[in-house]
Amino acid sequence: MSSGGNVNASAAAEVNFAGPEHELLDLVSALICLLRDGRIIFLNKAGIGALGLKNAEQALGRELADFVGTDDRYLVEAGWDLLAGKDVVPLKLLQSSGVLFSVEMRVGRIPGADETFLVEARDISRFDQEAASGLLFGYDPLTGLPDRNLFADRISQAVLQANRIGASVALMIMDLDLFSLVNDALGQAAGDSLLIEVARRIKMGVRETDTVVRLDGDRFGLVMAIAGVEDSVNIAEKILRVVKEPFHIDGQEVVATLSIGISVLRVDADAADQLTKNAEHALHFAKTSGRNQYQFFSKDMNRKARARLELETRMRRALANEEFIVYYQPKVSIDSDTIVGAEALVRWLDPEKGIVSPGEFIPVAEETGQIEAIGNWVLLKSCEQNKVWQDMGLAPIKVSVNVSARQFRSRSLHDTVVDILARTRLDPAWLELEITESMLMNDVDMAVRKMTALRDLGVGLSIDDFGTGYSSLSYLGQFPITTLKIDRAFIADVETNPKTAEIARAIIGLSRGLNLQVVAEGAEVAAQVRFLTQNGCDTVQGFYYSRPVPADDFERMMRLPGMARG
Repeated sequence: MSSGGNVNASAAAEVNFAGPEHELLDLVSALICLLRDGRIIFLNKAGIGALGLKNAEQALGRELADFVGTDDRYLVEAGWDLLAGKDVVPLKLLQSSGVLFSVEMRVGRIPGADETFLVEARDISRFDQEAASGLLFGYDPLTGLPDRNLFADRISQAVLQANRIGASVALMIMDLDLFSLVNDALGQAAGDSLLIEVARRIKMGVRETDTVVRLDGDRFGLVMAIAGVEDSVNIAEKILRVVKEPFHIDGQEVVATLSIGISVLRVDADAADQLTKNAEHALHFAKTSGRNQYQFFSKDMNRKARARLELETRMRRALANEEFIVYYQPKVSIDSDTIVGAEALVRWLDPEKGIVSPGEFIPVAEETGQIEAIGNWVLLKSCEQNKVWQDMGLAPIKVSVNVSARQFRSRSLHDTVVDILARTRLDPAWLELEITESMLMNDVDMAVRKMTALRDLGVGLSIDDFGTGYSSLSYLGQFPITTLKIDRAFIADVETNPKTAEIARAIIGLSRGLNLQVVAEGAEVAAQVRFLTQNGCDTVQGFYYSRPVPADDFERMMRLPGMARG
């Protein structure tokens, strides 16, 4: 976030904050504080002055949220872990005198210290004052955003850059719905306050590399580089959400919505001026179609966006109506040719459209956050079903359930597992959680803590898709795992590709050396199973034995003395 004398939060987080290191932080011109469980345990001298305090003791033990302006508290009340490592977050802090001032905040997690964070906030109120005084050419004096004078230049630069590297650009034109009603009811001053807050929220909802501008009146623009149309959909939906949250203007609660028109480089136009015209046309369509929505200039893009929105709505209904079902794919012991485990896989049986492919709805569930609720539901149903099988007198097996990245980051994962095991009365030894290796590498210390707590319950832990993500060999000994799963990419051609075969052998050898179980997924033909047998693999999962099947079919398979092929 900062340059010069400011400390980058992620770098500073490596410091062991005790004694002399605090003196170093006192030299920093930005507000620096340390939080544990949301409460201030250190505040540097710049922070004391910025908050208008006499000394640090006036802040110690208090929640930093106490010093955040009312309109911004929802950002921090959701949890500091959600802000850790993200781009700059603009918000307003509150001095002890009651005066608000603007800052750009960055949050970093302290490695090895549970729920401890470093917060750096740079005062940008001087910039706001200069912009408000019209001292910064090309910037809107009310909101501090770039104005129309810079807009065309930013679009042209973005188009040139995109053409140079073969990327794309999305241009959004946004307009407040029924803004004149606020002006008429509350006055121009209140209208100006609303515009300032809307501008701040839009900027908060986009990436640091995107350009937000105020074009005129209640109209804003956004220029953003995109890898695909999904990028613009995600940002548009995020902006609509953050703006729709109630504003507090002059003691009144005001609810505002936006309409957004979107045009995309090379899909709708090849030049900056035509992109702008097309975004304006799309905005008009959004306004006349009911407001509080986004519309693409391209009919095909609109069709895709509507289909995605419809899918999201149907998915919420599906969870409430229990339209999801759990299928089970057997894991088979090569030595005994019997089922020793299963992977639980969610399927969606839509009453109108039939089976919906996981490849269609899982990415949308991850983007919208619904994946956590769906994942917890699958965990509950899988544990319930496994206990039913055991109560029938069937041989106990370990059922593996995939954990999404959002579930793994959640503070409640451990409590959720404890609660489900208690409700279903399933012995933890018969539950395994599958976690992808890339998920673990974002914050190794946090991952180890969470995994250790789960292992202490007696739950098994498996690294899924091993070898396809980040290189984690140097950390593998730290993770309290019980199983490695060889990704299907290394099994698909082991019988014909010597390099792939050598990788598979190495993973099997590594697993045995670390006293871990190894499961090979994706085995489809006898030659692949023969290779795995010859090289000491414990367990195989794949179409060679069975596709994922409903619980009743899986139960029948468990009752057989051996596995029928296919």
